[in-house]
Amino acid sequence: MEQLRTSSATVTRLATLFADAGHELYLVGGPVRDALLGRTGNDLDFTTSARPDEIERLLRRLTNAVWDMGRDFGTIGCAVPDDRAPSSGSAPVEAAEARRLVLEVTTFRSDAYQADSRKPSVVFGDHLGGDLVRRDFTVNAMALDMVTGELLDPFGGLADAEQGVLMTPSTPELSFSDDPLRMMRAARFAAQLGFRPAPGVVAAMTAMADRIAIVSAERVRDELVKTIMAPNPRVGLNLLVVTGLAAHVLPELPALRMERDEHNRHKDVYEHTLTVLEQTIDLEPRLGGPDLIARLAALLHDIGKPRTRRFEPGGKVSFHHHDVVGAKMATKRMQALRFPTDQIKAVAKLVELHLRFHGYADADWTDSAVRRYVRDAGDELERLHVLTRSDCTTRNARKAARLRTAYEQLEWRIDELAKQEQLDSMRPDLDGTQIMAILGIPPGRDVGQAYKYLLEKRIDEGPLGEEKAREALLAWWAQRQASD
Repeated sequence: MEQLRTSSATVTRLATLFADAGHELYLVGGPVRDALLGRTGNDLDFTTSARPDEIERLLRRLTNAVWDMGRDFGTIGCAVPDDRAPSSGSAPVEAAEARRLVLEVTTFRSDAYQADSRKPSVVFGDHLGGDLVRRDFTVNAMALDMVTGELLDPFGGLADAEQGVLMTPSTPELSFSDDPLRMMRAARFAAQLGFRPAPGVVAAMTAMADRIAIVSAERVRDELVKTIMAPNPRVGLNLLVVTGLAAHVLPELPALRMERDEHNRHKDVYEHTLTVLEQTIDLEPRLGGPDLIARLAALLHDIGKPRTRRFEPGGKVSFHHHDVVGAKMATKRMQALRFPTDQIKAVAKLVELHLRFHGYADADWTDSAVRRYVRDAGDELERLHVLTRSDCTTRNARKAARLRTAYEQLEWRIDELAKQEQLDSMRPDLDGTQIMAILGIPPGRDVGQAYKYLLEKRIDEGPLGEEKAREALLAWWAQRQASD
């Protein structure tokens, strides 16, 4: 902890500025916890006795890069060069100017929700103890005095961190009542850090799960995303499900825990889903690293199954059209959680297409079918490759090998066609301007329909060249005119 206090001359100067002005300043929360766990980051959180206007005045003596992160909540932020000594293998000291530290300084405070409020009310405090007791968990309720270097740990956070336990500074019931989002943070920290919630925490989460309804969709979404993007999302998602929180924020997930049919002829869809998510994470290097869209698609790809489950003659179970139904359900849920439109469309497309490959595994596809697969996937093709491969969780080694071989063959065919035909930018051989010139028509619906016709012909037959495309277009137009 001494190294954390003194390793940055900029942070030392920050402490001096506040001390000379007669204010307390403490490094607090996640940065203290992470330092104890041997983790480092570029964001440092401080708490102080100074009020927001005074915080801003002092920070401007340190840097011009100061901004209002939430004055009503007592938080002012700034960015400074990261002048900490580099660790082994990191960038050289002369590159420090390119690295930045983001400092957030917040007035001592306490948050509390009213019974029917979606936003916490904020009351500024005058001492550190009142600030620490309002924090979510003991591992985040430690503070480092920036002048003396003393670690202040009134609630035993250090011991809890060493044991990997999540406990609240006050009673869990009081803590979760003050801010219900803390229940979701418990799941996030379990997934991120491997911490185990104390039995009392789990009991309070279960008893108070419906309290999460007062929290805004945006805050719920952000915590859910952090859980999904953690190294071990299964742990966090399981905690949300068993405590009943998922029933309020992502009800489609616990709905996957369907009763198995009496002959056990279909998979445990919930466990299958979590396995697909883990296998997607294993394949993420293909996508360049952790990928939210891929993980969401894996988590939601089978959510249409409960609504489409049918018991067929002979004891079989079917889930016809669960891909289409699931895509609509994924769209609705992500809209409710205020995800960006582009993310919603990407996930819905992947959910809708995740079964398409099985037609290839069961029968040879023509080049036309391969082109359609690429065309329909569009920008999501690489994620679709990952999802489709991850969706194979069968314990039948022979079947698994057959599916793996089939998909490798499909990817090879896509690559070969792409080399010949530029599949990633598949277009008709004639553009809209050429179509209008050849047919002598103005812009309008007829141009769009002609373009669509040529694109379908391009998919079916491959590149035609302009002359053959022109002949095909004129023949199509003549037939269309004759039928009108």
